[in-house]
Amino acid sequence: MPIVTPYQNSVRFTSTIGAGTGTGATFAIAATAFTNDAGVAATAFPGTFNYYNLYLNGLMQTADVSSVTTTTLTIPGGDVLDPGTPVVVQFVVS
Repeated sequence: MPIVTPYQNSVRFTSTIGAGTGTGATFAIAATAFTNDAGVAATAFPGTFNYYNLYLNGLMQTADVSSVTTTTLTIPGGDVLDPGTPVVVQFVVS
């Protein structure tokens, strides 16, 4: 039986596609280009989390659309999206 942590919370970060760099498979948005729930510039994404959800233009994306580290959210092919497209990444932490 898996261990389920008794307390979970989430933290959200927002940005736009226009904050990203690179093309094709290397398109990425730095964590420092995001703001957190308090509206303050982020310094890094959580180092430990249970899972994350990515929303592009308000629609949750499937797991194969992105990858994340503490410093970068990578969205292969994201450079073809409109620069004003909102990006929200939500980390579920315990």
